[in-house]
Amino acid sequence: MNATQAVKAITAAGSLCGVLDGLSAIALTLALGGKVARMFQGIAAGVLGRDSAQGGAKTVAMGVALHFVIAFGAATVYFAASRVLPFMIDSALWCGVIYGVLVHLFMSFVVVPMSAIGPRPFVARTFFILLAIHMIVVGPSIALTIGAYSR
Repeated sequence: MNATQAVKAITAAGSLCGVLDGLSAIALTLALGGKVARMFQGIAAGVLGRDSAQGGAKTVAMGVALHFVIAFGAATVYFAASRVLPFMIDSALWCGVIYGVLVHLFMSFVVVPMSAIGPRPFVARTFFILLAIHMIVVGPSIALTIGAYSR
């Protein structure tokens, strides 16, 4: 696969993942009685800390942008790993489910604690709901898209 095809694969996978995960996050936020703007400001809090809640539309937009940066980053990592481990293409669905678990664990226990948000208390209900979303939406959307572009 040449560089142009690689960029197309990563762009498609990151975009699909970002949209589907974003819609899942919106649905979950609304189901739990939260506000969508605040949810995206919560993502911006990874960079801005608590001040993100005071930023209005600017920090909502920043949260949306960061959400997609993360999705493109996850797609890039999967793409790179699949160049070395071809079974990630051949068994994209199962590898996607496992990748979703790994992305969730990395975000929960590395990225968020090291961000301006800092360590957060473990809430089992939220952890497992988000784990399911990552297993069903995040990992498979990336893996199946990368797989389709790699064939």
